[in-house]
Amino acid sequence: MGYWGQNERLEMTYQEFKEAVIKYAGENGITDYELYYTESESTSVEIYKEEVKGYSTEDSMGVCFRCVIDGRAGYASTENRTEEEARSLVMRALDNAGAIESEEKAFIHEKGDTYAVLKESRMSHPTGGELTDAALALQKKLYQADQRVTDGTQAYMAYYGEKYALCNSNGLDLEDKVACSMCYAMPIVSDGGEMYDGGESKRGDLKEFDISAIAADAVEDAVSAIGAGSVASGAYTVVFSNKTMATLLQTFSSVFSAEAAQKGLSLLNGKEGEKIAADFITIVDDPMYCDSVVKRTFDGEGVAAYAKNIVENGVLNTLLHNLKTAAKAGVKSTGNAGRPSYASVIGVSPFTFYIQSAGETVKPVPKVPEEMLRTAGEGIFVTELSGLHAGANAVTGDFSLSARGFLITEGAKGAPVKNFTVSGNFYELLKKVEVLGDDLDFVQGKFGSPSVLVRDLAVAGKDA
Repeated sequence: MGYWGQNERLEMTYQEFKEAVIKYAGENGITDYELYYTESESTSVEIYKEEVKGYSTEDSMGVCFRCVIDGRAGYASTENRTEEEARSLVMRALDNAGAIESEEKAFIHEKGDTYAVLKESRMSHPTGGELTDAALALQKKLYQADQRVTDGTQAYMAYYGEKYALCNSNGLDLEDKVACSMCYAMPIVSDGGEMYDGGESKRGDLKEFDISAIAADAVEDAVSAIGAGSVASGAYTVVFSNKTMATLLQTFSSVFSAEAAQKGLSLLNGKEGEKIAADFITIVDDPMYCDSVVKRTFDGEGVAAYAKNIVENGVLNTLLHNLKTAAKAGVKSTGNAGRPSYASVIGVSPFTFYIQSAGETVKPVPKVPEEMLRTAGEGIFVTELSGLHAGANAVTGDFSLSARGFLITEGAKGAPVKNFTVSGNFYELLKKVEVLGDDLDFVQGKFGSPSVLVRDLAVAGKDA
């Protein structure tokens, strides 16, 4: 135990604080309540010019108390675990519930779910020195990979661990722990007076990172853009690489939220049971995905998290629900209550969200990208998208995004191209996918897709 503040107020453990909150809730006649707790630790190292440019370490915790009075929820949060704060937390939430004018009913989850059991993690917890050594080694490998790698090149290593805990008045007492190391390689290549950037990232156990391979892939990404030209405007057959399609899925993931749909912010409202994608498209949300480094057993309301096909063989099975949206729709929660932080109001969010690869849904399995490019014949292979915040409208599904990639010439990857815009509509794109790859990959460790082929997509490039 430690001491808090100038008045040496004793800071409690989480268990002690939880018991104090429960006591004060009982003393104030609160019978429906929930306590949500997080604590995290992180260390990051940034390298520039083969020297440490930045080093940071942070430990934090936070707790949110939510009570339901006459169907209305009151929230209060804190970062202090003291006896005085436990009482204040309860009273502030109680006052907040009394001030709420919303007619929407709030819920505290009942006991009775069956929860997955997380295997004890064997992931190493690297020290700051180990992260620094790995980042310096990565930076060195970036410079060694190609003589054209120049100043501006950066390497980044980090470790992140978090504990999530939830207890409520219905007897739930849950806890998850997640942890992972992260690595980013960001080379700058100079050629003929022009600068080209590239990148590669990795998440998982630091001990399993292949530093040489990460550096080589990042530099190859930059070098492959050397000499990139422009492309004429027109309608093209487009192959989106796995990571660019995963980026599109991430950008439009909110359309699968029942909360967004019920607020009129998704065109999928009321579309359950209808065909919304090509026959071989299946979109999965899986909190226990085998290759995910961040697995969860419960959501932000304590509902058991489980794998489900949101879209199956092109048909929308369900939207993602929390308790409130599920009650409004007359269905059960899908276990997707989301809390971006301990103090956030409950929303809806996916876990590991991905388009299933062709190996699981299509026979024979196309090889990617070579066979997919052969199928395309002529077109554009898009390997990077940017402008996602300004160029994508999650409500309508429309997008117009800056891109770079390669021409597809006679069924093979041709010359690099850049500074063109690819435009379309996400809802229509799901229906127009003609070929699905078997190269599932993820961005940010959470959103995934294989490569896809789509015909007749609008591309704006150089004037004719």
